[in-house]
Amino acid sequence: MKKDIEIPKVEGVYIAIVNEYNDSYKTQDWNAYIINDKPVDLDMVLIVTSGYSKDKTTSVFRKKIDVLPKKSYAKIELVQEALFELNNTFKVTFFEDNTMFDKTYLFRKNTINLKALQPVPLMDAKGVLVK
Repeated sequence: MKKDIEIPKVEGVYIAIVNEYNDSYKTQDWNAYIINDKPVDLDMVLIVTSGYSKDKTTSVFRKKIDVLPKKSYAKIELVQEALFELNNTFKVTFFEDNTMFDKTYLFRKNTINLKALQPVPLMDAKGVLVK
């Protein structure tokens, strides 16, 4: 039965962890974003995040976005720098034209840092991007 379920490949949807200035607190923060670079809206976007290593596991964080418009992005969460020493996963599930898509994005430990920053699609910012 499970083998009969076909989940298509995800393209044009990315996760980025962006280093940006927080005007309210006067700090440099790392924020996770989901980016929809597709020409269509995404419906019922579910994001489940967690971090892990051999010895540690974080709690699980869940977020739902009813509609992520085409060529747009949405903030997922603030990411504390202490989590960069862990592998961080973002499991994303969404519907596009009544078809379910699912993908797990992995930021390997110690890959999120200022030296790894690159331009992020659709955002006027630099961050670490996983496609």
